[in-house]
Amino acid sequence: MICFPNAKINIGLRITEKRDDGFHNIESCFYPIPWYDILEIIPAKELSFYSNGIDIPGDLNDNLCIKAYNLVKKDYNIPAVSIFLQKIIPIGAGMGGGSSDAAYTLKSLNDLFNLKITETQLESYAKKLGSDCAFFIKNKPVIAFEKGDVFENCSINLAGKQLLTIYPNTHVSTKEAYAGVSPKIPQKSLSTILNTDILNWKEEVSNDFEKSIFPKYPLLEQIKAQLYSGGALYASMTGSGSTVFGIFESEINTQLLFDKSFVVRKMVLN
Repeated sequence: MICFPNAKINIGLRITEKRDDGFHNIESCFYPIPWYDILEIIPAKELSFYSNGIDIPGDLNDNLCIKAYNLVKKDYNIPAVSIFLQKIIPIGAGMGGGSSDAAYTLKSLNDLFNLKITETQLESYAKKLGSDCAFFIKNKPVIAFEKGDVFENCSINLAGKQLLTIYPNTHVSTKEAYAGVSPKIPQKSLSTILNTDILNWKEEVSNDFEKSIFPKYPLLEQIKAQLYSGGALYASMTGSGSTVFGIFESEINTQLLFDKSFVVRKMVLN
């Protein structure tokens, strides 16, 4: 069985409070984008994981796809599988690629072995794997709260608009990003703002991580400024970085030039 785990962007990201468990509560719009990894899962004699493309660091037992399989295996008598992942979405780029791979592993196992696991239960499994994994089960735009795993339907529709993402091969650790933020309860809900004209977003929709990350990584702020100068309706860093994106009404300005070492993707939003 082959599937295509996609990435997402954060349209606005507010850190609202520090939790007793050490995590932070957030408010953010998660929006799926058409940038994909390739995942294949087939029955096998023993459990294995293989990957090509971008190198995946860390121990095999810490791999989210393997963890997803083990979660399902505890509750269902499924056979061993071979998992093949073509890793295309940059790692540590704020686009949820690893979380998507894990969620799609859950969904693929459910389909492959006809387990009839409900979406609610799949989301429950996904929450055990990571804060934003559950988003990729339904994979529709939402406003995310708490750790990024409690969702409210979102009516935002960017279909047909152009998206330009720039990943400058700069890694910003999540720990570093959170160390520089000061939680604050916003006066106006993100959902309310996103339901206004997109031209209002520049002034009202922000990513709280930018305040501390941009001074340390001025290149990211420069990329954002270049996107706006090139005609972006809205531009922002996604997640805790370091990918910066711009949303354009139609064809993207071809004069926008970025360093050849950057990973630059242009796509049409669904």
